Amino acid sequence: MFPLALDPIAFSIGALKVHWYGLILGLGALTGLFLVIREGRRFGIPQEFFMDLLLLGVPSAIIGARIYYVAFTWDEYKNNFVDVFKIWNGGIAIYGALIGAIICAIIYFRYKGYPFWRIADICAPGLLAGQMIGRWGNFVNQEAYGGPVHETFLRNSLHLPDFIVNQMYIEKDLAYHHPTFLYESLWSLAGIVLLMVLRRQRFIRAGELFLSYFIWYSIGRFFIEGLRTDSLAFKGSDALASLINGLWSPMKGLGFEPGYLDPNYGNIRTSQLLALLIVIAAILLIIIRRATGAAKAHYSDPIVSTKQQAADPVLTEQEGKPEQNVPSPPSAPNHPPLEEEKKEH
Repeated sequence: MFPLALDPIAFSIGALKVHWYGLILGLGALTGLFLVIREGRRFGIPQEFFMDLLLLGVPSAIIGARIYYVAFTWDEYKNNFVDVFKIWNGGIAIYGALIGAIICAIIYFRYKGYPFWRIADICAPGLLAGQMIGRWGNFVNQEAYGGPVHETFLRNSLHLPDFIVNQMYIEKDLAYHHPTFLYESLWSLAGIVLLMVLRRQRFIRAGELFLSYFIWYSIGRFFIEGLRTDSLAFKGSDALASLINGLWSPMKGLGFEPGYLDPNYGNIRTSQLLALLIVIAAILLIIIRRATGAAKAHYSDPIVSTKQQAADPVLTEQEGKPEQNVPSPPSAPNHPPLEEEKKEH
């Protein structure tokens, strides 16, 4: 007798079915918002700013994630276009979500007059929190899992509870699989702790926490993606495929085997290549911004909106707070030179 999978539908209201996937993504977004609002208070940024950002950013992220996924799996949707909009069935890509959210953020920050890099730094831990929780939506949907493993590996080596082990049994394969959702969720949790430590360090400049988020997440994604069996892929050069496989080889030393990738589908996993490019680009950006002086501000420096400065010219760009009109000390009275004090007899 095999374990029963979780029902992806949380509850129904008449004909409306509410999926766990959507509820979990919503919880992830709210958790990220909480972290961002809490850190934004340190800089005097109103919580309404971040709430509006969430209302605009979430739809933008979902649209970007779906476009990214559909673009790489167009053959599955070209004859049934209606399925493109069924995001509750899964099939969204995090890198696509980031692209959509960043485009939205650039426009929104400019409209509000805030520097992009400074606000992006504040948002970095919240992004990881959303991804950490959001991966559990893949768990409920039984998607984004890794290659087959023995049940004993999940129970005795990883010491996972029954509800995770049972959900990792994929009925169509008649096998248990790597819980890659869990690996990525735990990697994101470690990243949140790392970013919270880094943001208290004086050497961190504007934009570097946000770029560190990309470096951390992409490193984890590169190795975890190699375990998956549902990766988006394309056919590239054998040299590039060998390079990626060589970089992933330390996982084999830890006892992991790569997930199956149909050679007719492709030989290069899209997310692995993109992860490598992002790590390189982020490191170069940190170096270039420091070398050119573009990253003068530190993370802990005050943040002021240019719109706020225009409304209140007393604010200074350097300090980010009103100049104090301190009155000059009164001038000393014009007394004649004091005579030498007479000695007492």
